[in-house]
Amino acid sequence: MSVGAMSTEPPSAHVVELAAHALERIRSYLRDHPEGPADVRVQVRDEPGAELTVPREAVVLLARALSHLADGHAVTVLPADAELTTQQAADLLHVSRPFLIRLLESGEIRYRKVGSHRRVDLQSLLDYRRVDDARTLRAANELSALDEELGVI
Repeated sequence: MSVGAMSTEPPSAHVVELAAHALERIRSYLRDHPEGPADVRVQVRDEPGAELTVPREAVVLLARALSHLADGHAVTVLPADAELTTQQAADLLHVSRPFLIRLLESGEIRYRKVGSHRRVDLQSLLDYRRVDDARTLRAANELSALDEELGVI
């Protein structure tokens, strides 16, 4: 499955404020109704009597997205089986496209070719990012311990 444009622009102050308010309401609802219902009715304020029925899982996902927006972070929702372009994947890892291509060709991240284009497997990319983040944290902790041992800190 291919993915359209992904936004990495941070939300505006207005969006952050709205997200924080909506998040409070949704968290309160989820806390008061921990076991269900399976479907949640959402009233549309601008249209009297208009309601939407959405799966509870969508409300939980919305709460997670609102949490990030309220913290001022951009949010993109992708299906688990998504495939990204090399530029989208590089942007997600905060690396250059040539560096990402080296990771792909070394086998560290799964991809497939569609004609002359590479499509990067999202799950493989996220797995790589988790492992790389853990490796980075471990190295930072080792450096910090070494600094303490040498009396630098």
